[in-house]
Order: sequence, then C-alpha cells, then structure tokens
Amino acid sequence: MSGQPAPDAELDEALALVNDDHGRRTGRRADGEPVGGDPRSAAAASGGGEHEAVPQPPSAPAAPPAPAAAPAPRKQGATPSGHTPASGHPAPGSSGGGLGSGGPSSHGTPTAPGTPTAPGTPTAPGTRTPAAPGNPAAPTPNPTPTKHRNITPWPAARNLAARAPRPVPTASAPAAVPLGQALGLVLAAPLVALTDLPSFDTSAMDGWVVAGPGPWDVRADGILAGHGQPEPLADGEAVRIATGARIPREATAVIRSEHGLTDDKGRLHPRRDVTQGQDIRPRGQECRSGDQLLPPGALVTAAVLGLAAAAGYDELQVVPRPRAEVLILGDELLTEGLPHEGLIRDALGPMLPPWLRSLGAEVIAVRRLGDDAEALHQAITTSAADLVVTTGGTASGPVDHVHPILRRIGAELLVDGVAVRPGHPMLLARIRPDQHLVGLPGNPLAAVSGLLTLAEPLLRTLSGRPAMPPYTAVLREDVHGHPHDTRLVPVTLRGDQAVPLHYNGPAMLRGIAVADGLAVVPPGGGRQGQELEVLDLPWALSETGMDTGTATGTATGMETGTATGMETGTGAGTETDMASGTGAGTATATGTGTATATGTGTATATGTGTAGECFT
Repeated sequence: MSGQPAPDAELDEALALVNDDHGRRTGRRADGEPVGGDPRSAAAASGGGEHEAVPQPPSAPAAPPAPAAAPAPRKQGATPSGHTPASGHPAPGSSGGGLGSGGPSSHGTPTAPGTPTAPGTPTAPGTRTPAAPGNPAAPTPNPTPTKHRNITPWPAARNLAARAPRPVPTASAPAAVPLGQALGLVLAAPLVALTDLPSFDTSAMDGWVVAGPGPWDVRADGILAGHGQPEPLADGEAVRIATGARIPREATAVIRSEHGLTDDKGRLHPRRDVTQGQDIRPRGQECRSGDQLLPPGALVTAAVLGLAAAAGYDELQVVPRPRAEVLILGDELLTEGLPHEGLIRDALGPMLPPWLRSLGAEVIAVRRLGDDAEALHQAITTSAADLVVTTGGTASGPVDHVHPILRRIGAELLVDGVAVRPGHPMLLARIRPDQHLVGLPGNPLAAVSGLLTLAEPLLRTLSGRPAMPPYTAVLREDVHGHPHDTRLVPVTLRGDQAVPLHYNGPAMLRGIAVADGLAVVPPGGGRQGQELEVLDLPWALSETGMDTGTATGTATGMETGTATGMETGTGAGTETDMASGTGAGTATATGTGTATATGTGTATATGTGTAGECFT
C-alpha cells in the first residue's frame, strides 16, 4: 500500500470540526495552521511535550471569543486551507501526504530549492532540503515528528474513531450463528417471522374449553399441550384443556378452572359470564408469517433469542464480533510476583482483554513484545485482527517505537494525541482499509481513557451497534480541571449525583476500581451542582443495587481526601466523611444503614500520598 491517505467525506467533515474546535481553543487549527491572534499564545495553549500544566480550580465560564473574520471567497475547485484534493487528502491527525510519506504538507511552505534553512527555523514536515554538492539525489530523511503536533479535541477524537471504519466488501460479512452463540451480537438482517405466532388457536389457561351456551356436558377425555388436532366439540359439550393446548374446532371459549363448577351429574356451570373467544389465543395474534419482528442492527438479548426461537429460527444472521489483538510493550513489566529492581507488574495485560470483550470484541491474541521494535513491526504487519491495540510506546522516548513503525509501514494516522487527561498521547491509525490500530498510553488509567475515547467508538461501529444517548449526573462537589483539556475523572453515583473519586492519577487504578463511571470534566473544571456527561463502565449496571438499598453501600474517604473509608452498613443511610492533611492522610467514615437492615458499620483507613492531582 502506498501509504497515501484518502479519507472519505465523513472524515473530512469530522476534520473540519477538529480544526474549528481546536482553533477556538488554541489559536491554531488541528493541522497546525494559525487562525489569527498572537502566535505565542497559541504555542502556549498547545501544551506540547510531556510537561504538565498546574491543575486549575473550576473557573467561571470564559467570555465568548470574538467572531472570526469571514474567509475569502474560494475559487471553484479550490480546497479549504489545510486540505488537499481527494487524491492526496491529509488524514485527520496526519501531516500532508500521510505518515512519513514525504509529500507536500499543509504545515508550511516547502523550502525553495537552493535556499538554506535558517538556523533554528523548523523545516516543514515532509520538506526536502537541498542535497549536498556531489550527491544531488540524496534527500534529508524525514525529521523526527513533533510530539502530538495535531492534538485533537476529545469530542472530535471520539467522532473520528466512530467514523473511521470504511465499508469493505469482504470485511464484517454477516455470519450465521446458532442461537446459543448469538447473545450480545447485532442482527445483520431483519428478524422476519417464519410462522404465525401462535401457529394455531391455543388455550391461554388451564380449565375447560366449551362449545355453545352452558351448562355443558363434560367429556371424559382431556386435551394436553403438544398433541395433534383434537376431536371437534358439539354444542353443549366441554372438555378439560391445559394451557398451550390446541383448541378443538367449533369451540367458543375457555373457562378457567377457578371460574367453573361441576355438579353431581358431571355438568359444568360457569361462575361468571362467558364471552365468545375468552382465554383463547387465536392463530397469528402476535404476528403473521413474514412480519418483521426486529430491524437490522438490533442487539441480540436473551429476550430476542426467545423471540427468534418462537418464530422458527435455529440460527441468526449477525454482524460478527470484530477481532482484536493486544500487544503489550515494555521491558519493565512483570507477569507475576512483586515489583522489584525497577520492574513493575503488568496491569494492562489482565485488564484489557476482558474490557475489550465487554465492548463487543473477540480477543484473538495477547502478545508481550517488550521494547523490541522488530517484534512490534512483525506483530502489526502479520496481525489478522480488525483492531490492534498497543500499550505504551506512543510518546517520543528512546524505546517508544509505535510512531516509527507506523511511518515505516505507511499507515494513515487519524488521531495523534487527544486533548484529554489522562491519556493525551493516545493515537488511532488505519493500517489497511479494514484494519486499525489504537495506541494506548502505558499508564493504566491513561490506557482506560484511550480505550473509551478511541477503541469503544471504533468497536461500536465495527460491531454494528448504535450509539447510546449520553446520560448526565450532577456533581456533588467541585472537581479540578485541566487548564486546556477535557478531563475524565472516576466517579461513584449516589442517586442522581456524581461523586468525584481521588486516586485518579494516570498510573492509578484504585479510584476506577470502585467507580461507576467517568465524568467528562470540561477545561477549567466542574462546579458543585453542574451537570456533566458520565461514561459508562462495563460493570456499572450490575452494581446499581448499591444505590437502592439492596446491596452493601460504601462511603469512600477518596471523595474528600486521600484515603479510603468503607461503610459496612447496608441500605441507604447517613454518612460522615472526614479527611485531613496532605502527605500521610487519615480518613474515617461512619455509616448507619436504615433501608433494608439494621446495624452500623465503621471503618478507618490510613492512606499515604498527597492531596494534589496530576494529569497525563
């Protein structure tokens, strides 16, 4: 493959959104072109490199920006600034003619032949510098790219990831799977009834089926479910019948067992009025053969499996699960035992595969490659997965090999850094038309951020699932924000309120392990009472009983300090959380359960650390 990007119209539209949002935030479009204003302020807003801005408390909403000057009329056939014709269109997050393509770039004007570059003046990406005398054909190799030079706003990054998969005739072809294997997949074709439901008149109740007016003579035999066509009834006759049994011809109604009475002569008398057709389920009451029961794209739930079976299906046409492969990078990672001598335990290897499965993927392999660039190249170029997920190596350190490998194979970089904390060095690349790579940062919580920002929307599209409408919760207390970037903060839900949790640094999992979701905190922070979007976590729905008094409640000192206090009372109760100090902190929580159980629980926990927060 040539490596020349050719994004479709939807990605063009998304890129325009990126440029617009990024320009308002930083003074530059996402492709690096200035949109006016002081270039020094634009550079300061970019937050380049690995340096972190000091956390800012919530601030009042900024004054709206001054209206931008109207763009000059564009000639017919011209392309907007920062865009090139479709044949060489830069991918969102990429530079000019693709990742390391050496083609023209929208980042600056190419140096004129024979014109020396002034000392300290950066050469535009992809620009060739004059060859040395005697070697006119030798171009200067592409310079090492600036770290995350096209930072994408967080909402736009999710939008780009959702739109990234392109229709490929041989990719994600519908598959016929047995009902027992279809749970959680998405229908690739309409679910059409193969028979009438019910397929014959049936009894809705145990009792007697009768013909004509009563009282009725009761026949000695009975009608059970699963038997063939019963003998017809004559007027004045009744016969015992079971629920689901076939109704005999000429029958007029079913009398429930509790609504009938037999006399000593064996005659049946009704205890209440009998109406024509009562407690009979007529053929086709639920649907007729050929009726569409569910459209394509419907999620196959347990109830859908039951409906499909009733409608005559043995297997379903579904969108197959997208295949994912996880590549764990880093020589410093241990798979067992305690950390020692500079080595740490690998948290992502155990965490990512089940998380990807919860997002609808089939994880076909987990490989540990260390910091071996050739092994990474081999793994990426030979992978049969629809999505390759790498951990670590997305920055610009001496053993960060992801960017060089993507340039080497001519991948199309769609997202190269996201304006979100933690996790801003994440990336998204198109390796082949039907294969993508999501590069996650190596820090565990930063990797979770990348998973929900890039992998979740991509997998949702690949698996045919519709986007769920976002939901919001009201902050119970203020939460710090990053000066320029969106922040994803673990929260626990208490009723309709979101309580921010501490231990939310990029390398920490202690906060998210007890969280119900991630609050999307805008730049500058959130204030008490502010309504924020909350991203679901896979386990959140299974724990909603904790808010209704049906499970053990927890009150965490992490909500207001740097240590954890756990409440052991059950049900909804009153709680008092106290935390003090930085450095070594002590938190005490006392809860009294009143909803479903009596009793009190107290717990005291001591945590070591600082009350400050870091953003990566």
